[in-house]
Amino acid sequence: MVFNSYTFVAFFILILFLHNLPIPWKTKKVNLLLASYIFYAAWNPPFILLLWLSTVIDFYVGRALYTKENPHKKKLLLVVSLIGNLGMLCFFKYGTFLLENFVALSHVVGFDFNPAKPNIILPAGISFYTFTTLCYTIDMYKKESKPVKSLLDFSLFVTFFPHLVAGPIVRPPQLVPQFESPRVASRKQMMDGLLLLTLGLFMKVVLADSMLSDTADSVFDSHDKLPMLDAWIGVLAFSGQIFLDFAGYSTCAIGVALCLGFVLPQNFNYPYAAIGFTDFWRRWHITLSSWLRDYLYIPLGGSRNGKAKMYFALMMTMLLGGLWHGANWTFVAWGGLHGLYLWVEKFFKDRRGVKPESNTTANTLTNFCYAMLTFMLVNITWVFFRSETFAGSWALLQSMFGMADGKPLLTTLAILKVAIIIPFIVLFHWFLRNTKVLDVAYKLSWVWLSIAWSGMLLLLIWAQESGSSFIYFQF
Repeated sequence: MVFNSYTFVAFFILILFLHNLPIPWKTKKVNLLLASYIFYAAWNPPFILLLWLSTVIDFYVGRALYTKENPHKKKLLLVVSLIGNLGMLCFFKYGTFLLENFVALSHVVGFDFNPAKPNIILPAGISFYTFTTLCYTIDMYKKESKPVKSLLDFSLFVTFFPHLVAGPIVRPPQLVPQFESPRVASRKQMMDGLLLLTLGLFMKVVLADSMLSDTADSVFDSHDKLPMLDAWIGVLAFSGQIFLDFAGYSTCAIGVALCLGFVLPQNFNYPYAAIGFTDFWRRWHITLSSWLRDYLYIPLGGSRNGKAKMYFALMMTMLLGGLWHGANWTFVAWGGLHGLYLWVEKFFKDRRGVKPESNTTANTLTNFCYAMLTFMLVNITWVFFRSETFAGSWALLQSMFGMADGKPLLTTLAILKVAIIIPFIVLFHWFLRNTKVLDVAYKLSWVWLSIAWSGMLLLLIWAQESGSSFIYFQF
């Protein structure tokens, strides 16, 4: 079930009705848990067992990790949790990828090994809920928060349907306390939630799917050489599409949760106005960035053990972050390129004695130029993210930089749409980079807000048939 479907509209209305009935809080939580399982079952019902198994094991392992004092037993329990969660993730998400690379390596060394290709189905959202449960057991091992008292509350924390499939990636302290006492949305929360849901669907259905996806697909699926203009327009179209699609989902998730009285963490903060790559990763997929920082970068040494280890930890974090996105070496290259950008940026800032966060909030001309350079370099990384092969990535990069030329592919209308939408997104990000979208809505008069909201709803109705599944569902 996806947010951009009439099925979800009916489902959500029913959930809102049940959640606002005068019934006990525990019954409401059971309703939300069952609704979350139904929401997930819409993709593939048998995988509910996988989700349930991961939830139950980590609940009891987490409790044991917190209470046990024997360090050897604690480490053993942590290893059990890591193997269980990461083993499940590796099998379903990377099983075919690992086998293909093993076969290729065996052929290189002269061993003729040709096994049957496995038919592994990737469970929706496995990367997200695996990271959600992993952070709980790691926190229990380090005693950074107290164990969840109720299996019901923990199950709801893991499977709460707004964030289940594509985030935001929540930590126990961010959500579990909200389940401990009755919650119903206030009038303001309901209106804010519905506005965010409308905005998220508008970003996804109208802009990402109707305006940009066809152009991006045409360029990235083309096997011919392209003119420089067509190549750049296709990459910029995907740049807008991936942001509008994923940020649209996160905005919908936050809005849906708010309509039920719950607050989810922010996941995007105008990333295409980032002043440098450190700033970019504070603004793009914020919950994943903070997860990788706290559970990978810092344990690898972070910035505490000298510059050499810091650079190593930074690159390993970005490489593994790239691999998290998909079972393909192009994703690793995408992460590695971001790691290289961060290396270069940190090297020059260290030489100049500039702090990483220095002057990244001022809207000056110098910062704007640096933000545009950051945006253009980020677009180069999207080539590897979207392309399925390195050959395809290289061919498109050659076209982008005038090293190849071919027949025009895109229509004038397709070029105009991208040429209007992408600069609008970038400028919108730049001028609002230090505020929040709801704050902007509060400053508008009710007349202008009503006009904007009605316009989004009308365009959603017009473009509904062009809506497709969210891109990050495959991760």
